[in-house]
Amino acid sequence: MSGDPQPETIPAATVVIFRNDPAGGPPQLLMVTRSRNMSFAGGMAVFPGGRIDPADRDLAARIAPQLDETQGAAMIAAMRETLEETGLVIAVKEAVSAAEASDARAMLLETVALAPVLVRFGWTLDLSRLVYFARWWPRFRHERSFDTHFYLYDIGTGAVDIAVDATENTRLFWTSANDALAAADRGEISVIFPTRRNLERLATFADFCAAKARAEATPVRTITPQIEDREGGRVLTIPGDLGYPVTEEEIGSAMRG
Repeated sequence: MSGDPQPETIPAATVVIFRNDPAGGPPQLLMVTRSRNMSFAGGMAVFPGGRIDPADRDLAARIAPQLDETQGAAMIAAMRETLEETGLVIAVKEAVSAAEASDARAMLLETVALAPVLVRFGWTLDLSRLVYFARWWPRFRHERSFDTHFYLYDIGTGAVDIAVDATENTRLFWTSANDALAAADRGEISVIFPTRRNLERLATFADFCAAKARAEATPVRTITPQIEDREGGRVLTIPGDLGYPVTEEEIGSAMRG
């Protein structure tokens, strides 16, 4: 009915952080396991990220007015949430020491805004290093839906110090995309439908450069999964022309993560 209340939509951003495997294997990705107490994706393994705050939009308007308002705010949210959740500083032009990153994280947790942190440490954002990868907007399960912008970012071989925030997340770990999928199949981690589909897509790339090149050559279209009734049961599907090697999943598996 037209008078029915519409579900709340929450703009969000997440970032897939690459690093070179110290053992020389496929690139590794940074993932976090969310606390089971979280209302969304509790207990699930996801990429760092979260909602876009009004302060992210204000900062984007000041420092990156040339960008689309939502894109600029999403990039800043991705950077901010990564620092908050993992202690890793990304997308700044200056070299950052482990001590500075730790102090910046502590300040961010107090101020809940990135702008004063940038001023305090004299950092300049370099948003061009964030590569737009995907946009997912599921709109059928929850009262709230997250309209999430996905970015890619590479730290190469740089040494990093990361630590779980112990509030929203309970674990941080580096893994290749294929290893994460295998761990999910074994029941060692749980992943939601968009995370699994993105891991499958990321597993097709030999390195960050290949992922970046494909992302830059593929226009981002908003992905809203649909439920289809099939002879064998109900499946969750996405379009087949967006670069994802797997485009459907039996709905029971998808909903269980």
